[in-house]
Amino acid sequence: MFLLLRYLNNLYLLLNKLNKFILYKLVFLIVCINFVNIKHTKIKSQMIKSMSLISQIILESDNELRYPTIGELQSIKSYLETGENRIRLSLFLRDQELNIVQKASKAIFQIYPEYIAPGGNAEGSRKRSLCLRDYGWYLRLITYGILAGDKQSIEKIGLIGVKEMYNSLGVPILGMIDAVQCLKEATLDLLSFEDCQIIAPYFDFIIQGMS
Repeated sequence: MFLLLRYLNNLYLLLNKLNKFILYKLVFLIVCINFVNIKHTKIKSQMIKSMSLISQIILESDNELRYPTIGELQSIKSYLETGENRIRLSLFLRDQELNIVQKASKAIFQIYPEYIAPGGNAEGSRKRSLCLRDYGWYLRLITYGILAGDKQSIEKIGLIGVKEMYNSLGVPILGMIDAVQCLKEATLDLLSFEDCQIIAPYFDFIIQGMS
């Protein structure tokens, strides 16, 4: 935004040195002001979408010239109280990624043996490693949601346009849905009931978003 304003200012100074077409300069200023306002609105909207729960509540309250509501304050309270637990679970998924992905891939290839057969999507070591990479990516995506305390980051990073992407690559979307389900089951097998209650909804959100 600063570079944009500096660029517009330099351009105006150049016009000012020419000392003519005053009407054009006024029109130019009006266009610039509107353009900056539009850009600022878009940037602010994008920032709000990518902010943490606390920052988002503060920005939305300030934008609406009000105090945070009781419900929003309760959300912040819950977010802070569960922070240590969310970090612990994220670290656990990071450390167990190889184990979880290997277990999930074994399960998915038992469901779809044709994937690793000649001509399949996971034929050979190279294609299979690409599949495992995708499985690891979705597991990492889960940790983003856990750390953020909501599913917005998962949708923005991993779900928008995912169907179109896999269709264009010739990857069966049903197979990817089942792969995420296998990742979920492999993950939950390693966790307590209480931890499963926290993590399972994030897997379900991805599965639902792909369906």
